[in-house]
Amino acid sequence: MDIDRIVSETHKNMSMNKINDRLYLSNNQIDILNRYDIEYKSKTIEELLFELDEILNDNNDYEDLEKLSLELAEFNYYYNTKK
Repeated sequence: MDIDRIVSETHKNMSMNKINDRLYLSNNQIDILNRYDIEYKSKTIEELLFELDEILNDNNDYEDLEKLSLELAEFNYYYNTKK
């Protein structure tokens, strides 16, 4: 097992990419959205959360989308909510 390769891949998947002025996503999050053909490049985090919520309301069998929605909601709360 090559621990350096595993750490490098994990870091690459977790690093945030600027999608637009209002949205940052990790490589892993982008992969999940692409898997379900969900357009994200022109959306805000709130618009993306709304769309994910609609999809999950129709079908709750998408564990990866549920996890993604929770991650984005948590990120949005901590970074975009005035406290």
